[in-house]
Amino acid sequence: MQILNELFNNIIAVFRTIQIKDIIDILAVTFIIFSLFKLVRETRAEQLLKGVVFLLVVYLLSTMFGLTMMTNILRLLFEFSVLFIAIIFQPEIRKALERIGQSNFGHRYFSFLFRKGKTDEEIKAIKRSIVCVADVCTVFSSSKTGALIVFERDVKLSDIADTGTLLDSEPSVALLGNIFFNKAPLHDGATIIRNGKIYAAGCILPLTDNKRVDINLGTRHRAALGISEVSDAVVVIVSEETGNISVAINGKLRRDFSRETLIAHLENDLVDDTKVYVKNSSRFSSKRKENKDEE
Repeated sequence: MQILNELFNNIIAVFRTIQIKDIIDILAVTFIIFSLFKLVRETRAEQLLKGVVFLLVVYLLSTMFGLTMMTNILRLLFEFSVLFIAIIFQPEIRKALERIGQSNFGHRYFSFLFRKGKTDEEIKAIKRSIVCVADVCTVFSSSKTGALIVFERDVKLSDIADTGTLLDSEPSVALLGNIFFNKAPLHDGATIIRNGKIYAAGCILPLTDNKRVDINLGTRHRAALGISEVSDAVVVIVSEETGNISVAINGKLRRDFSRETLIAHLENDLVDDTKVYVKNSSRFSSKRKENKDEE
């Protein structure tokens, strides 16, 4: 009974020393560990993590039984563990940082560091490119010509553009038709549109690693989903098999668009009607507010 009383008193003493910052610290570490396990679950990194745990157990056992050489080797290995983790888990770390940047928290509190309003000229250029893409996709749909067109938004895709050919050209039905002509050298890759211009063509996109994707989807659709998962891009796909027009955004695929519905959908996602940058001014004005005033 005395032992239980001492144990209870020790627990009470420990709890009395805990402050609010300690609780926050514990919760933060718990959240990070839980997120790491959630991140590596059902990936190749899960097997690597099991290997790390195994080495930790071996290290503890070698320390307990006085295996000096084994203990020193493992201690030396763990001293460079941060470097090893950065190398081995590089894809998972990159994916985690990308998810943080694309999360609601990242967009809400840090987007002001990178985003800027669009001028009237930029909005007009984007709308012209949207109509051009809708027109060419309608033609491709009837002829069952495959196409993959990426509209860049806040997340810049310069590293993806470097895998293709830089064009920086005004969009037109004729130019996009030549790019995706089935005997053209650039037709297999993706075309990136930046600020209403064709920035690059023949680009290689990362494929989605989502195992729940429809098995009937081809490489073109998987590439569209892949780039939409790691960026905020809006991707238009024309199926070579069926001629259907689809749009991928935020890792989700929407299908069966017509010319009119495609234009409406792209304008909704690409043209921010609530904020327009006013030249020679440091403030943003609301179009919607102006419209109300006019009424």
